[in-house]
Amino acid sequence: MAIQGPIPVHFGQVFPHGCFVVGEVEQVKDFDASSKGRTVYAKDKNTGELVWQVAVMDADPTVKAGQKTVSVKILSPVQPTVPAALPGLPFVPVEFDGMTATAYINQNTGRLAWSIRATSMRPPRTAASPAKASASASTAGKDVAA
Repeated sequence: MAIQGPIPVHFGQVFPHGCFVVGEVEQVKDFDASSKGRTVYAKDKNTGELVWQVAVMDADPTVKAGQKTVSVKILSPVQPTVPAALPGLPFVPVEFDGMTATAYINQNTGRLAWSIRATSMRPPRTAASPAKASASASTAGKDVAA
């Protein structure tokens, strides 16, 4: 089979309605290497980067309640920071870059599940206002930072 290892995906493929941070960024423990009284933290096998995780809530209204919160692992040499909260929102919206998905069989359910990884998190890109959209019409088809 040609597919080997993690599959590159874009944020919009995984979270088409966006997502919100609902937990703290925590360093992932390597339970196999750790022992009583000695904690070893996980490193990515391919890059050697430290592995961090953050719980996010999928904003897709069709996702079942029990499947709304997922953990995204972030590969980074330092602890990633959650973007600043936006006024009036109970949760912090976030987007991820450098995302990959790895399929595995969930030991509890026996069903296919996905491990989601990213290389960074950031505030979401905002949609251009109508005034900005018409002013930037000449850049259609090009990647433009908002």
